[in-house]
Amino acid sequence: MLQEFLPIAVLIVLAAILAVLVLLLGVLFGPHRPTKRKSEPYESGMAPYGPGSRRMSVRYYLVGVLFILFDVEVVFFLPWAVVFRQLKIFGLIEMFVFVLILLAGYIYAWKEGAFEWE
Repeated sequence: MLQEFLPIAVLIVLAAILAVLVLLLGVLFGPHRPTKRKSEPYESGMAPYGPGSRRMSVRYYLVGVLFILFDVEVVFFLPWAVVFRQLKIFGLIEMFVFVLILLAGYIYAWKEGAFEWE
């Protein structure tokens, strides 16, 4: 039974070896002459102003995570639609419960003001 997973294990080991090898080659053969000009952020040829890294609002990340969450959840509709006729009424009820849970989370996020951009 474990022989079926051997190609996957080999692929994971080879990917790990390749990742370590690429990082090691970059450290060994890469240029190491940092200057003040090289460490400045590139601004399309314009003189940069302010710090190179600015603090982003937590709300920005919250909106991003909520988008990914609800977007990934919608992906579950396709397999359900493909096998809808075999699931019959049970599948319809299960999807209705799924949508209700998803809708409850969306309404909660909306009430908490997660979608208000300042």
